[in-house]
Amino acid sequence: MSEEKIKRVLQDFGLTETEGKLYLFLARRGALKGTEIARQVKKDKAQVYHILKNLQAKGLVEATLEAPVRFTTVPFEKVVESAIKAKKDEAARIENIKQELLDYWKTTSRARPVAPLEKFRVIKGNKKIYSKILQMITETKSQLSSVSTVQGLLRADQFGLLDAAFDHPLKSRVHFRFLTEVSQKNVNAMKTLLKKKPKAIVNFKGRNPNLGLRLSPRMVIRDDAEILLFITPRTDVSSKARDEMCLWTNGKTLVQSFSVVFENLWTNSTDINEKISEIETGKPTPTARVISDARTARKTYDNLMSSAEKEIILMTSANGLIESWNSIALLKERVERGASVKIMAPITKDNLHAAQELLKFCAVKHVPTSYFDTVIVDGKRLFQSQASPSHKPALTPHFYTDDLEYVEKTQKMLNDVWRNAHIPSTTTLESIKPFNPAGAPLSEYKAFSRSEGVHAKLAYGFEKKPVTVTEKDILNKIINAKKYPANWPNDPIRFYGSGATAVIHPPESFNLPDILVVANHWNKQSSFGAGDVLHFSMWLETPKGYAFVPVARVSDDTYRETKGPDFGNAFYAGTPAGQNVQLVKKDELQIRFHGNTFFAGWTKPIPLIPSKYTLPPACILLEGYDKLVTSVFDFMFPSGARTNSEVNGFDAFVTFFHPASKYSGPGTDGTVGRDVVATIYPP
Repeated sequence: MSEEKIKRVLQDFGLTETEGKLYLFLARRGALKGTEIARQVKKDKAQVYHILKNLQAKGLVEATLEAPVRFTTVPFEKVVESAIKAKKDEAARIENIKQELLDYWKTTSRARPVAPLEKFRVIKGNKKIYSKILQMITETKSQLSSVSTVQGLLRADQFGLLDAAFDHPLKSRVHFRFLTEVSQKNVNAMKTLLKKKPKAIVNFKGRNPNLGLRLSPRMVIRDDAEILLFITPRTDVSSKARDEMCLWTNGKTLVQSFSVVFENLWTNSTDINEKISEIETGKPTPTARVISDARTARKTYDNLMSSAEKEIILMTSANGLIESWNSIALLKERVERGASVKIMAPITKDNLHAAQELLKFCAVKHVPTSYFDTVIVDGKRLFQSQASPSHKPALTPHFYTDDLEYVEKTQKMLNDVWRNAHIPSTTTLESIKPFNPAGAPLSEYKAFSRSEGVHAKLAYGFEKKPVTVTEKDILNKIINAKKYPANWPNDPIRFYGSGATAVIHPPESFNLPDILVVANHWNKQSSFGAGDVLHFSMWLETPKGYAFVPVARVSDDTYRETKGPDFGNAFYAGTPAGQNVQLVKKDELQIRFHGNTFFAGWTKPIPLIPSKYTLPPACILLEGYDKLVTSVFDFMFPSGARTNSEVNGFDAFVTFFHPASKYSGPGTDGTVGRDVVATIYPP
């Protein structure tokens, strides 16, 4: 039996982690004086005696009759027997009063709803998270799907999750699937995990995403009925429980959305055993050529691009897109000779101009960050290089192949990515200009209409102010915050927390308008207390032209006792949102920020007044990148209210998970405010 299992037995017996460690220490050392124990475990003597007293009270430690007293442990087999007896006694007690409990429950409980309520729950800490996953495994009826790192799988094994899957009573019918990224560094750990799988288990399968695909976010989906979504940044994963945070929901449309994401990844992935074999042989395919010399790799890449006759498909990094622009003469020459060029890359504020220039003669689409630069020429030859800080295709490792089976497989994957990507929009956060319609009445806003070539505007004023505060100043304001009274509209009110802004402009097939989303998670020192708020603005025609007009404000019911709807109505007076302030339950709206990842999700449909559109349950994931920047903004609303926002934040990649399909917005379309102090002044 492993020490971890022994610790779990001790925890079941009611021991704290510290008490369990002291019990195991004493069991290995034999009888010791209290002072000797304190010295060897390097703890305060009073603290050690307190722990020993607790262990004595629980019947796990005994004291000798000599002076000075020595302490020794009760044999572990007796501890196990006592734990089993206690569990049996408790089970017997509940069994004896079972009927009495059920009869009483029938007289007091409400009628069970026809369908389960859709809700969110935040789960923090490894113990709670993996206990929930264990529950999901035991309740699985047909299929459990997960996306994880290899480190996450190792941690899951430590918590007994793999054993639970292997011992599942329906293991002959249940399909357990996992996606992970195997590399040279973790291949041995992955092989060790796979060896644990009993030979009789045939429905336990793992796959590795094909080169170029981005495996994110981490999640566990059970029977298309519930999902556990990790919002801890993948780069920040550690063994500390406090570093992990998850969102759980049983919202049907959200679960289906992420199921679509998983199935797309699964389809474009390689069997885990094949991937291990590739790593161990050092070749992605039997005919692949590994190029270790940078100069040779660069020459191979340039020759490949110059040989294109029909088609070039390129997936590259944000900097790689700029390099493509720098090599624009070569690409233009290929296009003039009849070749088509498709480029996929993360679009950021730094490379947006390059993307727009390339769009003049070839196709460019935004995709989230990829781990490999990949180019396929004429569907016959392929070159790949691992992304690196400089993002140059001439850096090791490099792979070249003309193996048609491998090239076709990779091209199919890239074509799938291309279909789910979209052309970079000129409507970015930096391109949105303000104007103030001075409270134009609701009747003067016309229904949504797309208008290409029209400058994006806001139906309220904003101004980027000179930065007069530092990152530390804003942090100190949040740490030392004092609650301002919510005495609106007589006095200013203040909010402390985090926020995010994103423009989502889905394809026409989504039947949704372009939407500007602002999400905030405020802490308890804010004037209205802790709570989550969503603000939606929609592209509408106004008396002064097209603009993003506030059409809805959604907050959780924290605000119900603080006249939140009254505040929202007054704050957004003169816009449709002034008549569309909605309160939802706390488990129907969740907004969380962790590391550099911001999540906002809702399980209630949101009507977008005055249009016919309703935004279905969905969620937005923003992943901050680049360096942190401190900014100050002033916003002026038609109601006359003014907001001053001080922000420490990042530019962010945006992923909008729609019930029907996955949408990825350009990187320039999102910002994340890690630390936000907002002061709202009444008219």
